[in-house]
Amino acid sequence: MSALAQILHDMDYQVQGSDVEKHFFTQIALEQSGIKILPFNKDNILPGMTIIAGNAFPDTHEEIQRAMELGLPIVRYHRFLGDFMQNFTSVAVTGAHGKTSTTGLLAHVMKGAKPTSFLIGDGTGKGDKAAEYFVFEACEYRRHFLSYFPDYAIMTNIDFDHPDYFANLEDVFSAFQEMSLQVKKGIIACGDDEQLQKIQAKVPVVFYGFAEENDFQARNVVKSTDGTTFDVFVRNTYYHTFSIPAYGDHNVLNALGVIALCNYEGIEAKIIEEQLNTFQGVKRRFSEKTIGGQVIIDDYAHHPTEIKATIEAANQKYPDREIVAVFQPHTFTRTQTFLQEFADSLNQADKVYLCEIFGSARENHGKLSIEDLQEKIDGAEIITEEDTSLLKKHDNGVIIFMGAGDIQKFQAAYENQLV
Repeated sequence: MSALAQILHDMDYQVQGSDVEKHFFTQIALEQSGIKILPFNKDNILPGMTIIAGNAFPDTHEEIQRAMELGLPIVRYHRFLGDFMQNFTSVAVTGAHGKTSTTGLLAHVMKGAKPTSFLIGDGTGKGDKAAEYFVFEACEYRRHFLSYFPDYAIMTNIDFDHPDYFANLEDVFSAFQEMSLQVKKGIIACGDDEQLQKIQAKVPVVFYGFAEENDFQARNVVKSTDGTTFDVFVRNTYYHTFSIPAYGDHNVLNALGVIALCNYEGIEAKIIEEQLNTFQGVKRRFSEKTIGGQVIIDDYAHHPTEIKATIEAANQKYPDREIVAVFQPHTFTRTQTFLQEFADSLNQADKVYLCEIFGSARENHGKLSIEDLQEKIDGAEIITEEDTSLLKKHDNGVIIFMGAGDIQKFQAAYENQLV
């Protein structure tokens, strides 16, 4: 919603929004653009407005009720986006993991070639009145992405997540399969993902990955503490060498998906190379700062696959340092479903600290507690926002704060102790 507000503002629409009064990192860009954010109140809704309603709020919400009374148009976020993208060559980026990073990277590379508007799940959005392309993140949760009929789709992977909605991996696959049939020009899919190999579509499916059978293959990967360099072969013919200032196999795959799409759209390899090299990353994805002797990393990882990838990236960049994971599980359903998998991923770190589970108001908590996860991780300790001082003893460590809830408050509390 934050990203969409920024896009519409950039395109000269008058935009205002309502939200809870708690501060979120996604509102910083809104404030910088001078977009008005008001506390929820039915009096915010006035005649002449078009209401775009976020998916988190039911039709019984006071502002939606007032809009109904006034007879105003009310459009759900995903429906509005589905209509809006018809004005451009649209690229949906979807997958269980890597959506936000890949969307950000694709937008950065494409705008090096042609005017591009984009909407990223970290709350970043940019509208360009001359835009030819519209790059956006498409989420599978509650099958919201079925509102979209994009020209292209990049599909990074299919994995079981959102167990509060999806029954199992097959259920997730069925959602992606349905989405595939709505794509109008072509699908760029990670061929190393066995689920994506089974996707059926009415348009060409181009596969990318490390395995030889992919259409776009990364070979001769060189990993260093400065980043990663690799050669790209297109159907076994050398195409170009690329470098990214990023770490871990997952970032090579994200870049490959972007390279394949851009190649398909006729963007020159030289432009792709230059833009890949200058990408600064997206919010809350391996965001780093150094305080004293410690490196502090903020990362959105909230699924076992993502935690494993983040720790792998940290080990590539900081091979000689202690890797310390500070993890806050997000939702009781996800924690319960993946309890052992979370433990296995976190055990890749040298030391683990756990924060209380960040639950959703919709959930039945049952008897699950953070101690259930702690029991499965060697030497794991629990920390609170009031006392993060245990982290100080890792004086040359890389401290990774991971989670999709409010893990930032633990990081802020710790940083305040260091100042």
